[in-house]
Amino acid sequence: MLVGLGLGPGNPELLTLRAVRLLKEADTVFVPGRIAKDLVAPYRDSVVLDFPMTDDEGKIRECMKENARKIAPVAQDGLAVFGILGDPNFFSTFSRLCAVIAETHPDIEFRTEPGISSITAFASAAGVPVNEGFTVSDGTMSDTKILLKVRKPKAKAASLAAEGYREFVLVERMFFDDMKVYRNAELPEKSDYMSVMYARK
Repeated sequence: MLVGLGLGPGNPELLTLRAVRLLKEADTVFVPGRIAKDLVAPYRDSVVLDFPMTDDEGKIRECMKENARKIAPVAQDGLAVFGILGDPNFFSTFSRLCAVIAETHPDIEFRTEPGISSITAFASAAGVPVNEGFTVSDGTMSDTKILLKVRKPKAKAASLAAEGYREFVLVERMFFDDMKVYRNAELPEKSDYMSVMYARK
């Protein structure tokens, strides 16, 4: 098993309790650089992987393959943890790494554990309350929406479908014991106040 683990925005006090537990339980912890290595150091040693900052897609892919070869032996027989700054699902290297591992080592399972992302940490650092909808971008146009407090998910999906959205995921009461995940045709008529919907064109 390979777990992509969010280490938060860089302050060691912003690691989650779950992050600390997984770092201690892992057979091997891999990190993408010095900052992540320093965050992990109080709990265990880690292996630093090379992820060059380049626009050369060929070089990036070769690097991903090499890192997959290093991670695979651990993930096939035990628990490999890849600790990454922020959250492993937001603008991170982990999703690209998993795509390569799925091709080269299809028997390896992988999942993610959330960390405090720079998106939410920014509001605290800047002292800016966010009480209305906002856009997050890496400079490119987006075909994705994340909607909070979706009480009528089936109706919301129908209205978004009219705008060209085709993929829908609803998570109700996330990380509670009764959490539910619905996809596309499974969307219910009504959902809990603590619901988040993902929509993608």
